[in-house]
Amino acid sequence: MINTALFEEHIKSGARMIPFAGFNMPLEYSGIRDEHLNVRNNVGVFDVSHMGEIWARGSYAFDFLQRVTSNDVSRLVPGKIQYSCLPNGRGGIVDDLLVYMFDREQYLLVVNAANTLKDWEWLNKQNTRGAILENASADISQLAVQGPHAVAVLQQLTDFDLKTLKYYTFSVTGFAGRPDIIISATGYTGAGGFELYCRNDEAVHLWKQIFDAGKQYGIKPAGLAARDTLRLEMGYCLYGNDIDDTTSPIEAGLGWITRFTDDKNFIDKEYLLRQKTEGVNRKLVGFIMLERGIPRQHYTLLGKDETETGQVTSGTMSPVLNEGIGMGYVRTEHSQPGTEIAVVIRDKQLKARVVELPFVK
Repeated sequence: MINTALFEEHIKSGARMIPFAGFNMPLEYSGIRDEHLNVRNNVGVFDVSHMGEIWARGSYAFDFLQRVTSNDVSRLVPGKIQYSCLPNGRGGIVDDLLVYMFDREQYLLVVNAANTLKDWEWLNKQNTRGAILENASADISQLAVQGPHAVAVLQQLTDFDLKTLKYYTFSVTGFAGRPDIIISATGYTGAGGFELYCRNDEAVHLWKQIFDAGKQYGIKPAGLAARDTLRLEMGYCLYGNDIDDTTSPIEAGLGWITRFTDDKNFIDKEYLLRQKTEGVNRKLVGFIMLERGIPRQHYTLLGKDETETGQVTSGTMSPVLNEGIGMGYVRTEHSQPGTEIAVVIRDKQLKARVVELPFVK
């Protein structure tokens, strides 16, 4: 198992560590609910250094990314970020990712930790025209500072005006006395905040500086468990749960990152366009439990006629709503908000209702 540069800091903070995607990662510190609500109401810090970072450079980088990603890279300008996915040539998804544009010949791809090697091999296989690819994952640490007080905490450590950093943009600037730190505003919690990318040997310094600056704002570390419940309240997909090699972006409600323009010819374009125009047999939906129970991955979902309509892909007890919430694929006829379905939990059929996402507005 690989330790991130912040491993010792996690131990000092009393983290419960678990193996995840080949790394020793903090699952929780003070408890999932406490960390979750602290991010929603104050500010929390996640070590997400396990995420993968792959550079695409050179004169062929743009054309390469236009072909391997579903979103339209031509919409990017320097300093802008794009959410996208890698179609797998069979109608499914290799991975979902973020594309950072530095300039026309330099992009940073941020991919899921468990898929870094898989993505790296896939990208190299598709790289037939000579884009310059570099897997920098082992050299980069990433911190996610999330919550309504994130600006107040981080602004103390940089001269760059963080309020000018709009959603899905980034800047390379000085931070905590260190030059060339990438600061972005994407987030996986819905609570607002920033991500900071630095060299591994800078991570502990940034971590300590951020916690010193955040004392008056109730800053706390947060682990993978809270990160999962936070993203689920927002209805954000998790690769391996809600999307994978067998699910299409159209089925997953990711048609908005699947661009069918005349000048963009990408992998699976014709298949996915046919799905968009003709419709799909199943859709990913969010649902709230109407009876007390916590839905979990792989639990069976039933339609009104009590026949199986799909399976739960993600589920939890929402710390904000104090209700069971979940996501799952159901037959299209059961996908409309307001539709009543049932979740089979311990051989009991518990009522639930399909709702619009996000769960927490």
